[in-house]
Amino acid sequence: MTRTVFWSTNSARQMAHSAALACLVPAAKDTSAGGGSGGSASVIGSFFGSSTAAPMAAPRCLARRCRRSRVEKQSKQEAAFGGALAQTNRPLSMEMQPKLHGLEKALEKQLDKKKLERKLKKHQKAREKEEKRLKAKQKEAAMFQAQAALYVLKKAEKKHREKVVEDENSEDFIDQETPNGQKKLLAPQMAEQYSPRMVEKSWYAWWESSGFFGADSASTKPPFVIVMPPPNAAGALHIGHALTVAIEDALIRWRRMSGYNALWVPWVDHADIATQFVVERKLMRERNLTRHDIGPENFVSEVLKWKEQYGGTIFNQLRRLGASLDWSREVLQRSNAVTEAFVRLYKAGLIFRDYRLVNWDCTLLTSISDIEVDHIDLKEETMLKIPGYATPIQFGVLISFAYPLEEGLGEIVVATTRIETMLGDTAIAVHPEDKRYQHLHGRYAVHPFNGRKLKIICDAEMVYPTFSTGAVKIAPAHDPNDFEVGRRNNLQFINIFTDDGKINSNGCAQFEGMPRFTARVCIIEALKAKGLYKGTKKTEMSLGICSRSNDVVEPMIKSTQWFVNCNTMAKVGLDAVRSKKIEIIPQQYEQDWYRWLENICDWCVSRQHWWGHRVPAWYVAFEDDQAKTLASDNDRWIVAKNESAANLEAQKRYPGKKFLLNQDPGVLDTWFSFALLPLTVLGWPDDTADLRTFYPTSMLEAGLDIPLFWVAQMVMIGTQLGGDVPFQKVYLHPFICDTHGRKMCKSLSNAIDPLEVINGMTLKSLVKRQKEGNLDPDELNIERKLKDYPDGIAECGTDALRFALISYTSQSDRINLDIKRVVGYRKWCNKLWNAIRFAMGKLGDNYSPPATVDMSIIPPICKWILSALNKATGKTVTSLEAYKFSDATSAIYSWWQYQLCDVFIEAIKPYFNETQEFESARSASRDTLWVCLDTGLRLLHPFMPYLTEELWQRLPQPKYSCRRDSIMIAEYPSLVEEWTNDGLENEMDIVLDAVNKIRSLKAPTGRNERRPAFALCRGQDITATIQCHQSLIVSLSSISLLEILTENDEIPADCAIAIVNKDLSVYLELQGALNSEAEREKLRKKRDEIQMLQHSVTRKMDASGYREKAPQSVQQEDIRTLAALLGQLEVITEAEKKLDAKTDNN
Repeated sequence: MTRTVFWSTNSARQMAHSAALACLVPAAKDTSAGGGSGGSASVIGSFFGSSTAAPMAAPRCLARRCRRSRVEKQSKQEAAFGGALAQTNRPLSMEMQPKLHGLEKALEKQLDKKKLERKLKKHQKAREKEEKRLKAKQKEAAMFQAQAALYVLKKAEKKHREKVVEDENSEDFIDQETPNGQKKLLAPQMAEQYSPRMVEKSWYAWWESSGFFGADSASTKPPFVIVMPPPNAAGALHIGHALTVAIEDALIRWRRMSGYNALWVPWVDHADIATQFVVERKLMRERNLTRHDIGPENFVSEVLKWKEQYGGTIFNQLRRLGASLDWSREVLQRSNAVTEAFVRLYKAGLIFRDYRLVNWDCTLLTSISDIEVDHIDLKEETMLKIPGYATPIQFGVLISFAYPLEEGLGEIVVATTRIETMLGDTAIAVHPEDKRYQHLHGRYAVHPFNGRKLKIICDAEMVYPTFSTGAVKIAPAHDPNDFEVGRRNNLQFINIFTDDGKINSNGCAQFEGMPRFTARVCIIEALKAKGLYKGTKKTEMSLGICSRSNDVVEPMIKSTQWFVNCNTMAKVGLDAVRSKKIEIIPQQYEQDWYRWLENICDWCVSRQHWWGHRVPAWYVAFEDDQAKTLASDNDRWIVAKNESAANLEAQKRYPGKKFLLNQDPGVLDTWFSFALLPLTVLGWPDDTADLRTFYPTSMLEAGLDIPLFWVAQMVMIGTQLGGDVPFQKVYLHPFICDTHGRKMCKSLSNAIDPLEVINGMTLKSLVKRQKEGNLDPDELNIERKLKDYPDGIAECGTDALRFALISYTSQSDRINLDIKRVVGYRKWCNKLWNAIRFAMGKLGDNYSPPATVDMSIIPPICKWILSALNKATGKTVTSLEAYKFSDATSAIYSWWQYQLCDVFIEAIKPYFNETQEFESARSASRDTLWVCLDTGLRLLHPFMPYLTEELWQRLPQPKYSCRRDSIMIAEYPSLVEEWTNDGLENEMDIVLDAVNKIRSLKAPTGRNERRPAFALCRGQDITATIQCHQSLIVSLSSISLLEILTENDEIPADCAIAIVNKDLSVYLELQGALNSEAEREKLRKKRDEIQMLQHSVTRKMDASGYREKAPQSVQQEDIRTLAALLGQLEVITEAEKKLDAKTDNN
């Protein structure tokens, strides 16, 4: 069979210039022999990646290979001709000569003399031919080595010249200072290395001043609207907010480039409980004062000062993150809108005042929302540090004790995890069908500390007879379930705690004034003294912790509070999701939505702090009211937009009476104003053009750590006040944890400021910044910083941070952030930078991009990269539409990294050698390269705005078409039908797989050494594919030649094998003897891998119902997959047999 051999592209030129370069070879020999390291020999050695003894490795290799081939051929001829070899010039030992002489005589009797002479002559010619071939190979190898030396010398000289030019004209590589708000003035030349600090300068101010972020309510484009969730105003943004910004900005930029009237509204609410808490701690830390020491007016003044400082910090962070927010619509929640909402809901009968249980924070001294309660699941006894207590407090235990029964009937044993609440018990509940307690129905137990009579009641809803003793203590003022029992059974509600969590006068004089968890220990001791303590055992429990103060939340009855009736509005929220009017992404969280809204409770919106929106309600006090009855009559409350309106309402309600109006001193829950967000940012309650154009908004994007309660509140109130659902989609992204899987929060000292990653920060600066922050000294954890960031944080830039965070979103519900991954994307940015530098050098100063690329005349590699770009574009767009952001970043990264940079740019480099031969291919490659870079940068822009703008601005502009001023308002890429070429992509998949297999066969120490390779093709189609792309395989694999073999050709000796597929195997000639055991181990691993895949496909096809239920297309694909796997197993078996045969022969 005829063999096809393809040498590397330099081989022909090496032969042509051999005479001119021959002088270099002796020098290399001399240096090598002498062990020196100077002259051209050292350069040649460095080219082959070896020491100074290595320059002649290549010709020696070829010599040894040729000698081996010659000796093997001679051995066969000697076996056939025997003593005929006595005529050759090879010297024989004295011992062999008599034996050979006897053999010659025996042969002479059997063979005709003339026939023997003919064979001897034929043998002699074969030897001479082999010697000539060996000399030619040696000469060729010497030429190759000399050419390589010359190439390295020229490359080093060119690099030196470029360095000199760069040093002489350094100003050509430095961007000029750009006036604020003007388009960035780029340096004439691109810097050698990517610098995020330099790239990100000036662009944002230009974008903002140019009005690129704005949306027009009069536009005919379809609207796409996102309202930014209010950031935590209690300080700077952390890395979790950076994820929100990265996702939302990517969506907005993509939609804006896709022709939408894209609006992203910034919003910061001033009514934040977190703000008050932080300022209070700051006062105490710096001046040892409480808010009560300075009074409401001075405290509000302190908050405003603090917000001015940190509000600016937040806005600066948003700009550094590249957030393309429409700052002209920046909103500080207006009090009139909040007041209007409260009044309308009150008049609709949806807001009322009642005496109910609330979540009370004994540190903040206020009720808090369910959203601000973090529930910790404890599996066993746990000691926790609680604010205000010097030693950790015990949780996760069930304490049993007995109540004495009246009339000497004995005792009844109950159990609780909160023994201190027994001071507020007013009953004991049992199941009505529990026979153990039927004789006690309606009887009483006696409280051991205050003598209060506790009625034994029956409650089937509350009591499980099999749990613990089957008897349950009831403290209606301190437990949600007990509260409902108290209401059903008309029990007394006794609050035993002061606002700061101490036992009050209702809780028994013996314990009055004790902090609640100190009283816990004392109560147990007192029960022991009375013989009523029955024991303690470990138990599982859920503990509510305030996310603001880290204090244990205390369910507590307070004075009457304002509540929102959620039952009616909840049905609207349920119907909206069921009817797909609102889509929740990921879909699995729909069940959480249904579960929460179906069991919704009324929402307490009263708060007892000073910073926030005042409750628009006034109490009518008459002259004869007693102080103790003030504000106790719910009928006297008047809800109005202002005090004047309240006064008019009071006069109508109480004509002729003298009265005073006292406004409720409390403020509204922060989340009440947050729930109005989609309406108020668009101008509600006024009828604005924005409201008509942009409501309802397109989507709400938030983290999974934001409970669905807040989302539900917006849906309920938005629908009630706005007449429609506030958004069409809800996307919930994972929340961010540190490398160890702990949620990032201030209390753990593991939160990261995104600017620390963008700018980089030394370990010393990280520690200093943490000490200067808002944390109390007790909350600092310097050791954790030292452990997690021993070398500080490297400068990564905004683009790398954004891309890394978005690529993480494939993780289900949490992201374990590793800064090293961000650093990796920072290095990838440098790769993109260098790709453009390469392109700028190859395109030239006078290059003008074409309007279109003629697909009929461009080389196959150009057709392939455009088809791959088309596929990446389609995958990116469909992923963005499905909110699969990680899939989008993966598609873009793979195309840039593995297809454009690793393959296409490397493949077209030979076209740019100044020869007439490649003129057509060179021109087509330029055009294709420009199209790829222009399209690829626009594809990447939503994720990496700064780098793509900088690089896109440097690309040559088409002369005959109008290009947009900025990439952010350029058209987003879409599919180009004529670029699609699935057949060529399939061919290239095989080619690149072959390249990777050949590379894998190289020894780690000889990656840069070019050696011969062979491709064994089984079939005409695969042979045609390899022949078509033969030169590309040689170039990308860094081999000296590729010889195509068929099944009838003999495999060269001492070659490592790799199986590409059932039709293609590749071989690489090794330097030195083949390690048979290592090759067998590779084949064994490959067999195991394929067998696992085979078993998986077989199990799938053998599964019950497969043939009936699986689509025919799927079944056919499975059959093809199984056949391919079986074919590969046959190839492996064949390779193992050949390897065994070679081993046996040796």
